[in-house]
Amino acid sequence: MPDGAPPRTYHHRGDEAGRRRDADQARVLPLFDAHGGLRPGAVRAIQAETGVPAATVHGVGSFYHLIARPDVEARVCEGLSCRMRGADRVLAGLRAEGRAVEGCACLGQCDRAPAVLWAGAEAGHGFEIGTGAEPGSVAAPHLTPSSPDLAIDLAAPDDPTWPALEAARHLGPAGVRVELRAARLRGRGGAGFPAHLKWDAVAAAPPGPRVVVCNADEGEPGTFKDREVLVRRPHRLLEGLAIAAHAVGADRIVIYLRGEFEGPRRALEAAVAQARGAGHLDGLSVEIALGHGAYICGEETALLEALEGRRGMPRHKPPFPTEAGLFGRPTLINNVESLACVPAIVQRGGAWFAGLGRGEASGTKLFSVSGDVARPGVYELPLGVTFGEVLEAAGGVAGGRALGAFSPGGASSGLLPPDAVDVVMDFGPLAERGSMLGSAGVVVLDETRDLLDAALTQARFFRAESCGQCAPCRIGTQVLVRLLERARDGEATAADRDTLERVAWEMDAGSICGLGMAAPLPALHLVRYFPDALRTRGPAEGG
Repeated sequence: MPDGAPPRTYHHRGDEAGRRRDADQARVLPLFDAHGGLRPGAVRAIQAETGVPAATVHGVGSFYHLIARPDVEARVCEGLSCRMRGADRVLAGLRAEGRAVEGCACLGQCDRAPAVLWAGAEAGHGFEIGTGAEPGSVAAPHLTPSSPDLAIDLAAPDDPTWPALEAARHLGPAGVRVELRAARLRGRGGAGFPAHLKWDAVAAAPPGPRVVVCNADEGEPGTFKDREVLVRRPHRLLEGLAIAAHAVGADRIVIYLRGEFEGPRRALEAAVAQARGAGHLDGLSVEIALGHGAYICGEETALLEALEGRRGMPRHKPPFPTEAGLFGRPTLINNVESLACVPAIVQRGGAWFAGLGRGEASGTKLFSVSGDVARPGVYELPLGVTFGEVLEAAGGVAGGRALGAFSPGGASSGLLPPDAVDVVMDFGPLAERGSMLGSAGVVVLDETRDLLDAALTQARFFRAESCGQCAPCRIGTQVLVRLLERARDGEATAADRDTLERVAWEMDAGSICGLGMAAPLPALHLVRYFPDALRTRGPAEGG
């Protein structure tokens, strides 16, 4: 912006009538909950109550899995870790019993594979996670033992007294942001964006209402760390949110929680009630908004669209959410883990947090580890440890077998070979290997696994979860699946590799959001690191 120019302001709609239309639109998704999903008569009833056109109402409802197919009794996770543990057999068995069942995207239960989401009695929401063919209790994950050198410390008792909030009030908003800058905290949700830049931008916005949004829509295959924060340390998360609101001048907090996370929802609701009773949330509006089954809503602007009652399609930037976010207001959006680090940063100082990391890395990191490991679980380790150290924390490869491959950061990070065991688990070093840390959803595959099948599983996930807004992603994810299926069937040619690389470039260059940019990685890594897994015919045979 040129010097002396007035600050830009953005409004979702500028006039009073437009604001009323926005408010009516925002009621669409909650009303679908009340009607039990996209059932006969629901669209017309919601249209009559809100005035939103029926076509728009139907378009919103059909976008979200949990609304669009309300009669499904059970959803079997088809994520990589669950497929490795027999999800296909579970799905086939339930179908043989005549149940209304379908495969679904990752349920965030990779350490408890195979996972099944059973519909509950409540309309729209109310789910129970089970393993195998029946609902029921699930085993607790392995965790890092409690230690004073951990920023979140999942094994420690949750503290409902919120001492860091009092410390933040003494520091003042600017002082809190100084400590955050010194901590060098990078977003723990996947992108690794420096947290203090977001906080400073929202704090510097023109006078007016500001919002803090917690992204708790954990959906990256292989990732379940936020689930454990929500269940075990909900006060730590809420305290971080209250500090963030104090630091940026917000009076409204919205937690966008994955709709399938019934246990975390109950834990959060109880913690909010307890904090409200203790006076910690005085002057703050806090609401928990449930998602409706769409991986893309983990992207921050798609999340905002969902909160506004629309299809979860990412927005074009600029403006960025820090300028014009929820209903046009300056909005700070951070991931669960990022916010849960804040109380320790405020209490013990940004320099202390930064010193927890290795090398250039700062702080500790929660690693979700699943697949072929002896002890699946969530491990809080210094950011910058090697993959080998993460694997050692999880007890090594199960059964004494050799390592075949691993995903360092969920489906979006592709597959790395065994000789990458010493790669540093940090944003920069993994990018140099053509991968990413992402949400640190580590999936381990032993030497017996079919890596082509693993890449095809990831590619099908991205195809199913693409929002379809931009052509490079909508078409590219379909092409990737077809290419890998050709390789599986022994029909691929050397020319297919050229097609793969060209499509991957187009998706990376032309996609609106990170889904389209990351979707080609599993297939590209087969070409780069595991060429023997592609089963291609020679050029002559390919014609």
